[in-house]
Amino acid sequence: QSAANATKDIPILITAVTDPVEADLVKSLEKPGTKVTGTTDMNPIKEQLELLIQILPDAKNLGIIYNTAEPNSRVQVDIAKEAAPDLGLNIIEASVATSAEVNQAVQTIAGKVDAIYVPTDNTVASAIGAVVKVCNDEKIPVFGSERAHVEAGAVATLGIDYYLLGKQTGAIAARVLEGEKPQDIPIESSKDLKIIINKKSAEILGIEIPEDVLSKADEILE
Repeated sequence: QSAANATKDIPILITAVTDPVEADLVKSLEKPGTKVTGTTDMNPIKEQLELLIQILPDAKNLGIIYNTAEPNSRVQVDIAKEAAPDLGLNIIEASVATSAEVNQAVQTIAGKVDAIYVPTDNTVASAIGAVVKVCNDEKIPVFGSERAHVEAGAVATLGIDYYLLGKQTGAIAARVLEGEKPQDIPIESSKDLKIIINKKSAEILGIEIPEDVLSKADEILE
């Protein structure tokens, strides 16, 4: 019993939790109010869709593939659906339960969309290679939400570098070790969002990346 009581006040550091409030870990991002603090990997979804429109100004129908059982994914899709109308986009959803279903889901919506957006969904991320392969065959560009997606063949992202997010979480851990209370330390979003372009993928799909986008890119993968 005494051991259990001793652990009750031990601070908990989280990293890459998309919605800590929805996960019932904290009361708010600004003031957690619990023994939990750290970082969130919530994407700048509206800005990511704005980047997509800069590259594909004629895009109208946007496919999103995600696992409906992942709360973090549902939150991201809801944000995308809210942002889409102002950008002239119509969201077409394709849900999966396992990575084995991803290939079929892509094929199902391939003829209905101008591009596909992949959120930070663990199920889809594990099969991102299959998404890119099918989409390349169908000449449909994939836009990712993190660096690894672009490395796997997505055209572009304004996204998170998880290594840098981990360092950011480490800095928060140092503050806790120095005596700050976790309930008073805001949950931080990534401070190091980067525009990453996969030029080779764009060339495969016959997409010409606008010069103003290339000039702002933090990294261009050849």
